[in-house]
Order: sequence, then structure tokens, then C-alpha cells
Amino acid sequence: MSRLMFVVSFLCACVPATAAQAPPSAAPASLTIAQAVDEALQHNLSLLAERSNLTIADAAMITARLRPNPVLSFSVDHLDALGTGFDASNNGGPPEIAWRVDVPLERGGKREARMALASVVKSAADAHFADAIRTLRQDVTMACVDVIAADATRTLLADTLRTFEDLARVNRARVAAGSIAPFESTRSEVAMLQFRATVVRVDLDLASATARLRTLLGRPPGAPLAITDRLSTDRTEPAPDPTRLEAVAFDARPDLKAMQFAQARSTADLRLQEALGRIDYTLGAEYRRQQGIAGRSNSLGFFFSTPLPLSSRNQGDIARAGAERDLAERQITARRAQIAAEVRSAYHEYVTTRDLVGSIERDLLTPATHARETSAYTYRAGGATLLELLDAQRAFNDTMQSYVDAQASLRRSVTRLNAAVGTEVVP
Repeated sequence: MSRLMFVVSFLCACVPATAAQAPPSAAPASLTIAQAVDEALQHNLSLLAERSNLTIADAAMITARLRPNPVLSFSVDHLDALGTGFDASNNGGPPEIAWRVDVPLERGGKREARMALASVVKSAADAHFADAIRTLRQDVTMACVDVIAADATRTLLADTLRTFEDLARVNRARVAAGSIAPFESTRSEVAMLQFRATVVRVDLDLASATARLRTLLGRPPGAPLAITDRLSTDRTEPAPDPTRLEAVAFDARPDLKAMQFAQARSTADLRLQEALGRIDYTLGAEYRRQQGIAGRSNSLGFFFSTPLPLSSRNQGDIARAGAERDLAERQITARRAQIAAEVRSAYHEYVTTRDLVGSIERDLLTPATHARETSAYTYRAGGATLLELLDAQRAFNDTMQSYVDAQASLRRSVTRLNAAVGTEVVP
């Protein structure tokens, strides 16, 4: 009955997870980054698979609490199956019927050690699942930033393309009026076609980034999807202290907690293996019924058995558990060093890109915009050549593209820093 109830509860727990694999048909086409993260946590297929480990850990807890089953034996002995015949002259028989029950008695705290080990394994599974959520948040946020950056680049190039299309149209009219040479109109046509090809490549980049984001969200291919957030970030808050970030990371990182639980698991496993090295006893009781020519009789018997630990005392598994405990200690030390390096690297990237965005806004945006507007006005007035106009436009495009890339790098650095610390330290 208990096994049946476990199977039923397991199936009931799996039904919502299976149903959640298919996102609702009315999923919104436009999302913020926060909404995209929430949707991924509900529908990401890899995370749903990782959630199954929690159910497995719960099942292991049930198994650890169980006690050994008693053994029931039934025997029918001394039967006259060959037709000899049991009588007073051959002194055969008599037939016997026996019922016997053997009850194993665990010693050394085996059940308690199993339960302690299963509890640590459950905690480790929770930590691994939390780390999977941390990684998924980072991946989804990065994918959203890629979509936003590709869309911003496409908007920038589309605006430039419209500028060159207007320029090509005006130059065709000026050639027809005899104001400029046909060669200059051809050069403007070539510049326009070059930007058309660039816009097509950016469209492919945007489609690729959107497809990757769909996969992370668990949406079907081709579903409409757009991110409404912008690349700009709040830079009024002072940068956090990197030493404090390391301390927060050591407390918040779920992968470090998972390794600490792995160390606790190896310790609990060592205790279990030591308990398994203790021998167990078996107590038995038997009822025997005899029925023959001389009469009938009933009898009881009691039994005690135990293995003799002459060779195997679980030495190998005890040594293995001890080695795993030493390995877990070294892995924790290595992971702490890795976390410290990740936090320092992410912090340096954040500070650097933050300063870069500020310098572009302060020193480049206004001069590049003014140079483009001045060159366009001067060209239309006949005071500048087409080459000078194209150079000013390309300088403006390079500046704006650098600005978009720097903003995207800043958003990515914020995401990496938050993921490295294990909690949100920079909004």
C-alpha cells in the first residue's frame, strides 16, 4: 500500500511539470527581461528536467527510512511422494509442516546513518537546483541583452539606410538636373547598397538571438518575441566594494553550497559505511506440525544467526568514503578560489564598461552627431564632397555602434557580476 501511495504521489507531482513543458498559446509577444526570466523558470525544458532530481531525492528519503523486511518461510517435509508408505516397520516419516519467521536486527545505527545521508543528498539536490536557476537567469538575461543589442543595431543601420536612400534619390534628381556628375550619384547608390547588405546581416543576427531566447523560454520555433527593455542602465549608484562582494558570494553561491553539502554527504556516507561494517543479527521463530502413524505433535523452535566478519568488514567502501571526503574538501577550496576570481573579473569588467559608456556619452556622441549634421548640410549646399559626407556618416555610425556595444557590454557585465555573486548586487 505504501508503495502504491508513493507511485500515485510521484505521478501527481509529475503532471504539472509535464504540462508546464508547453507554454500557453496566449504567451505575450513582448516581454521585459524580468518577465522573460520568470517565463524561463516556468517553462525551460532543462530546468524541468533538473527539477526531477528533487523528486528522486525525496524518493531516496523514503527508502532510507524503511526497515528491513522480515522473512517468512513455509516448508512441507518428509512427504510420501514416492509411494514408499510410512508404517511402523519402515519407521518412515512422519510428514512435517513448518512455518518460520526471521527478523533482521540492524546494528550500528545503519538506519539513522541512511536517513542522515539521504537528508544531505536532498539538500545537495536543492542546492544544485538553485544553481541551475542562477545559471538560467544569467543565460536568459544574456540572451535578452543580445536581442536588445541586435535590435538597437538594426534600428541604427536602418536609420542610416534611410539617410543614404534619401541621398541617392536627391542625387538622381540632381544628375537629371545637371547639377552633379553621374559618377557622384553612382557612389551614393553604392553606399546605399552596402548598407542594405549590412542591414540584412544584422537581421540575421537578430533572428539568431531571438531563436536562442525562444529555446531558453521553452517557446516553439517561430513564435513572435520581442524584448521591450532598453540597453541604458542606472549608473548613479556607486560601484560596490569588491571585498564585500566576495564575502556575499561565499554565502550566496548555490554551487559552493552544493559542494559543501557534497562534503557533508561524504562524511555521512563514511559513517554509513562504518555502520555497514558492523554485523547484523537475525532472530527466528518456527512452528512445526508433525503428523504420522504414531500420532501428532506440535513444536516451536527459536533461532539466532549472525555472519562471521572474518574477511569482509566493508573496508573498501570505508576507504572510498574517506577519500571522497578529502576530495570534497579540496574541491571546496578550489571553488572558493574560483568564485573569488570570478567576482574580481566580473567587477573589473563592470567598472571598465561603466566608465567606457560614460566617456562615450560625454566625449563622442555630441561631436559625432554635430559632424554628421554639418557635413550633410554642407554637402547639400555644395560646400563639401560626397566623400566627406560618407566619412562623417561612417564616423557617426562607428560612434553610435560603439555606444550600443558598450551599453550591451555594460548590461552583460552587470549580469555576470550578479551571477558571480549569486544575488543581485547591481540593478
